[in-house]
Amino acid sequence: MSAPIDCRHTASPLADLHRRTFLGTATAGLGGALLAALCDPHASAADESAANAAVAPDTDRWLGVVRPLHHAARAKRVIYLCMAGGPSHLESFDDKPKLAEMHGQPMPASYTEGKPIAQLQGRQLNCFAPQHAFKTFGEAGQRVAEIFPHIGAVADSICIINSMQTEAINHDPAHTFMNTGTTIAGRPAMGAWINYGLGSESDSLPGFVVLTSIGKFGQAQPIAARQWHSGFLPSRFQGVEFRSTGDPVLYVGNPRGVDRQRQRDVIDAVQKLNSLQDQLVHDPEIATRISAYETAFRMQQSVPELVDLKGEPKHVLDMYGTEGGDGSFAANCLLGRRLVERGVRFVQLYHRGWDHHGGVKSAMQNTAGEVDRASAALLKDLQQRDMLKDTLVVWGGDFGRTPMAQGNGRDHHIRGFSLWMAGGGIKGGITWGKTDELGYEAVENIVHVNDFHATILHLLGIDHRRLTFRFQGRDFRLTDVAGHIVKDILA
Repeated sequence: MSAPIDCRHTASPLADLHRRTFLGTATAGLGGALLAALCDPHASAADESAANAAVAPDTDRWLGVVRPLHHAARAKRVIYLCMAGGPSHLESFDDKPKLAEMHGQPMPASYTEGKPIAQLQGRQLNCFAPQHAFKTFGEAGQRVAEIFPHIGAVADSICIINSMQTEAINHDPAHTFMNTGTTIAGRPAMGAWINYGLGSESDSLPGFVVLTSIGKFGQAQPIAARQWHSGFLPSRFQGVEFRSTGDPVLYVGNPRGVDRQRQRDVIDAVQKLNSLQDQLVHDPEIATRISAYETAFRMQQSVPELVDLKGEPKHVLDMYGTEGGDGSFAANCLLGRRLVERGVRFVQLYHRGWDHHGGVKSAMQNTAGEVDRASAALLKDLQQRDMLKDTLVVWGGDFGRTPMAQGNGRDHHIRGFSLWMAGGGIKGGITWGKTDELGYEAVENIVHVNDFHATILHLLGIDHRRLTFRFQGRDFRLTDVAGHIVKDILA
């Protein structure tokens, strides 16, 4: 009797077959089909057809699984300006005269008792007055700190939310929560969910692009690449980081002696090999690889044109305050506009430098100076191009700052903080929600991060309860089991 075959060491391609592929091709077809149905009752030929239908046959561009949209969309794309490190709401968009009156006095225990504080736990908690005056801006009379004069000048275009709440009090999990709706690492980022749901409008650029800049006046907390990862979604939906200086994408140009036709020949040969493997094992990551090669090939022409700002009028460059290519937040804002103009669905701009545990007065003023002008310029530029009406712009951090002093700075704070939204179906010129009179706790029209995500998806034409992905036996979604649309801020 011959010895049994050890498939772990065979050179046959069958050793790499996935479970579903083996069951679908094995001779025990009925038993395999039953077992596959028990293991994944949602898997069906209809599901595979729907997935295939989400890819444009001519360009392999992902078209999204939400087709048709769940309802009429107000926004087609998103630019998310992430102020990494937690900008103080008390020196930006949440005016608190009572806190100024109580400067230096003990913080009433009724505010803080039994509630998490990051680094002030067990210390004497004294009120710390807002370090910059507020001014009234716009026809609606919104209150904005005077260190943000350019954002104040476009106050009638923005909706300030002063009642945000989150659940993570330290930077990395707080960014994870703002991006994925959970503190559990490994879940898909919001941009990946939107890329999966809606696809890209560009054949030559990724659907989700990330740009980063570093401020000079605050601690620049590190940002992990998993903040824009696809998690358990196929990797084709993850964000692609573009560098802010030099070549935005490494190796985007061909080496010497390799022209475009030779590069095309190499790509075609690799794609044929990938297709043969895909026919055998039906691994979705192979389709991702095929798509990545094609996108990379097209990016060799599109990216140089993207970053070439010679065609930008001088008054536009002056409006942003950049000549481009300098790695600044301003340059990234201009690139962000150029990216969405070319069909990128979700652009995320991180500016690192808002972690002001000390010297909050000067640090806030200086860091605000790095972003204020360009943030407002982005809105004006989109408006001039008739794009603001269907481009959602978000400005905000991972959490806020305590009304209590940490020396001459402020500690991390999750119970109430501010951000603003504009364009893409958002009602401009309003301030939504309130914190208490000391700026500690959101007390009116509270907006949880899950509500924030649900509202963004709603503006894009997606019902947050219906955009799901089955993983490890359950249907996951960006808002998990929570989330309500903040309807009163919609235009």
